[in-house]
Amino acid sequence: MMDKGQALKRIEELRALIDYHNRRYYQIDDPEITDAEYDELMSELIALEEEFGPYIDITASPTQRVGAPPLEKFGAARHLSPMLSLSNAFNSEDIIEFDERIKRFL
Repeated sequence: MMDKGQALKRIEELRALIDYHNRRYYQIDDPEITDAEYDELMSELIALEEEFGPYIDITASPTQRVGAPPLEKFGAARHLSPMLSLSNAFNSEDIIEFDERIKRFL
């Protein structure tokens, strides 16, 4: 178990690391880690932010935004129906919960 000081330091490290990898993936189109490795970093950050939330500002955290601005070579696309996502499903329970959310939506 981390104490508050260790957790706050790790949160800052994870935020910087995730921001770096977001830039590599979304802006430079040259990722250095796998999606699974990225998801592990993000999961660790989410857990720490949930546990130590009262002590930190999460408004600028990568957990509060999706990716980074897209590359200029990609144009905008309009979808006729909402695009739904599995988000980060890590196990069969996550998939079942996603399926239930979709069924409620429909």
